[in-house]
Amino acid sequence: MLDGMDPHLLRTYVTVARLASFSQAARELGYTQSAVSQHIAALEQDLGAPLLTRRPVVPTPAGERLLEHAGPLLLRLDAARADVVRIAAAPRHGLTLATTPTALAPAVLAALPPAGVVLRVLTRAEIPAAVATGAAELGLVDGLAAPSDPLRLPDVAPLTTHGIAEEPVSVLLPARHPLAGRTGLRLGDLRDARWLDAPDAALPLAQAHPATAGGAFRPALRYEGTDLRTLTALVAAGHGLALLPRSAATGATGTVAVPLTAPRVVHRTELLHGGAPAGAAGEVVRGLLSGGTGRG
Repeated sequence: MLDGMDPHLLRTYVTVARLASFSQAARELGYTQSAVSQHIAALEQDLGAPLLTRRPVVPTPAGERLLEHAGPLLLRLDAARADVVRIAAAPRHGLTLATTPTALAPAVLAALPPAGVVLRVLTRAEIPAAVATGAAELGLVDGLAAPSDPLRLPDVAPLTTHGIAEEPVSVLLPARHPLAGRTGLRLGDLRDARWLDAPDAALPLAQAHPATAGGAFRPALRYEGTDLRTLTALVAAGHGLALLPRSAATGATGTVAVPLTAPRVVHRTELLHGGAPAGAAGEVVRGLLSGGTGRG
């Protein structure tokens, strides 16, 4: 991004590109359509390159490249604002916690205050941004990792993370699956199995690829939701296998959870926050950090 680029112009450009419409962007941003056009023209003049074709409204190659930079840059600006506001503001009595569906372990639920909590189930990619921009005071993310290794999280802002839980991983199969009676399964032996591609409900297959020495999985169905009941129903109906933490896999109707014996990975859950959490958020952090390790 060039020195002196106006973030208001950049935000207008991102909105126009996302909506593929000057008029819709004007309505969303609260500007006139003329003002939106002036913003785009000023940005194009500043960069010396056309960013959008007008009919249809589509980013040019230069515009596509700018979009790759714009998202992280704008997120950093929003995170900086939220961080400063967080320091200056009085502690909140309530708490918004952003979480994946598989990160809500019993210890987490026990640490929550009895009232004033809002739980937002988001995708793994959305949670760091939600915490960084102040949309949530705390975040819970999870995934596959070697024992005691931290998760690889996007660098959206200076956030502090704490490892708060690790548990075994299970392969969830239909109850009538030929492998349902096994006492353990090696992931490398399941390359030819039918899998559910459910990155936001199950543990992501993308995280399992390196663990199987590059062996490709064959997704039979893609599920883009976050509901665990829907995921387990799909497994029970024979649409594919899924990787889940043991606590989430056990007891689902019509399925069997078989322990994953190789590779040696665990389901790891990490707590995210910005700055020094206070109020209800601070109480939850203190309640969860017995034995946890933080990294910032």
